[in-house]
Amino acid sequence: MTTNQVLIGVGLTLVLAVGSQILAGRLRIPALIVLLPVGFAAGALVDELDPQRLLGPAFSPLVSLAVAVILYDAGLGLDLRKLKGHTRRVVVRLIWVGTLITWVLGTLLAAPLLGMDRRAALMLGAILVVSGPTVVGPLLGFVRPKERLQHVLVWEGSLIDPVGGILGALVFHLVSASTERHVGSGAVEFIASVGVGLAGGVVGSWLLWVLLRRLRLGEILGTTAQLAAVIAVAAFCDVVREDSGLIAAVMMGLAVANLPQFDVPARRPFFETLVSLILGLLFISISATVTPQSLRHVVLPALALTAVLVLLVRPLVAFVSTLGTDLTRGERGFIGWMAPRGIVAAATASTFSATLVAKGIGGASKILPATFVVIVATVTLYGLTASAVARRLDVVRPARSRPLLVGGEPWVVDLAVALRTAGLEVLMWAGPDRQRERIGRAGLELAPGELLSAATGEEAELEGITAVFFLTAEDDFNVLAATILRGSIEGSVHRVGSQRERLGVVAPFTGGEVLFGTELTGAALTRRYEEGASIVTRSADRDAPADWDLLFLVRGDGRLTPVTEASRPLPRPGDVAVLLTPAAPGGRTARLAAGP
Repeated sequence: MTTNQVLIGVGLTLVLAVGSQILAGRLRIPALIVLLPVGFAAGALVDELDPQRLLGPAFSPLVSLAVAVILYDAGLGLDLRKLKGHTRRVVVRLIWVGTLITWVLGTLLAAPLLGMDRRAALMLGAILVVSGPTVVGPLLGFVRPKERLQHVLVWEGSLIDPVGGILGALVFHLVSASTERHVGSGAVEFIASVGVGLAGGVVGSWLLWVLLRRLRLGEILGTTAQLAAVIAVAAFCDVVREDSGLIAAVMMGLAVANLPQFDVPARRPFFETLVSLILGLLFISISATVTPQSLRHVVLPALALTAVLVLLVRPLVAFVSTLGTDLTRGERGFIGWMAPRGIVAAATASTFSATLVAKGIGGASKILPATFVVIVATVTLYGLTASAVARRLDVVRPARSRPLLVGGEPWVVDLAVALRTAGLEVLMWAGPDRQRERIGRAGLELAPGELLSAATGEEAELEGITAVFFLTAEDDFNVLAATILRGSIEGSVHRVGSQRERLGVVAPFTGGEVLFGTELTGAALTRRYEEGASIVTRSADRDAPADWDLLFLVRGDGRLTPVTEASRPLPRPGDVAVLLTPAAPGGRTARLAAGP
């Protein structure tokens, strides 16, 4: 290819990858629904987009290294200590029972339907066990199922990526070893490949310990060092034994997430950005390699395979995995209707199929196009039907807001009580023990653990939160925490205003959604409350006294609308107003003595 063709191909791939993700975000649909058809169509129309021509022999190794980075990032989100409670039993079963059932039945179905060698079918069955959080997450965000159900599916999607990656690598080496003339030597090579991956994981984990703990690199340099270590270890393992780097990458991620010697930030913005870009580039590039000719004799058999996986295999997995648990019939049914395939399936199919074709395994050329069809079919089917199925099974969370109030000052606790009185489910978090005790005495639910880790971690401890309000007495904390969380959680993020005359580290210079207006800063609210002001609720149909300040409106459908510096919501019939009364003569002691 000429220089101009390479420039066109690289630029167009990047534009299509990011543009498709932007469009999917605006439409609130999984990015795969846009990425796969866009990549397929562009690959059929534009020759420069073909990664085999664009990158030549480098394409397959680059895909393998990209998947290693994705699996390492997936491993970082798997703190196994937090898999507990009512979700643990179901999730563990979904992983090991679900993987086994899907692999076996997928293999048995693929061989006759697609007319492929049993070894190729074994590989395809292993590839199709994975789902992945990059697909499940956006779907659940749109459907909003009940909290327990969301936890189960998010954990399954997060765990199945590395499990599926390891299984795919192991089966690939087993199938490759079976092509050798001597079974004994093939088995030795298979064990050697597994050993190389595990040894690479141990060495890589030690290298990360040196970089992160001994050298104590900063956040930026530490993140780039992690990236370099993962790619270097995965590449070296692949040189020794082909595709053993995937095993090493998963082991490294799990080690960093679960060993107490490591200390990584709750948020990894560089990795999040990088993985998002890699996902887009991989889907565009991989789907561009699937030609209309390769699909000609694969589409109908692959659709038949998809139908069996959706209508028989997944419901069977859900039934076995939830047997004897306290999940409702609707929750079990929805688990049985949620198993879209994602990036790891596409990337492992692209990585492994070419090698198996070169080894002369019959039907190996059908692995990638069949995987492509299954991904498109499952993502489209679940994307279009999941919301309706969830409503039919009555597993959708109520539309009512569920705010998180951060802070434990007396007025914040009373505000939470008022919101609860208005019919909302309120969650609170505070750092000091005395504030947490005050929240407990008020009978309010206290968020577990560390705030930033719980809110941004992939374990999704705060799933279902529709808005976060930072109401502590520390203006700088409110600003910094709001900046960190904004864009990392499902709902909006607001903070109480800071004093204009006070020059803190960042407040009041950082913008954002500021609550209650210019005058009602956090310090002003605390002062007025100490002077005897109260927080009350009353029907918005009744006019409040002129000297009462409106803080929130709880709409008739349960949505919470705050007053901000930028906007003041207008009450409607059926709304409940949350108001701050004026100070009482003599302060709070006089108001309490006067009684209600």
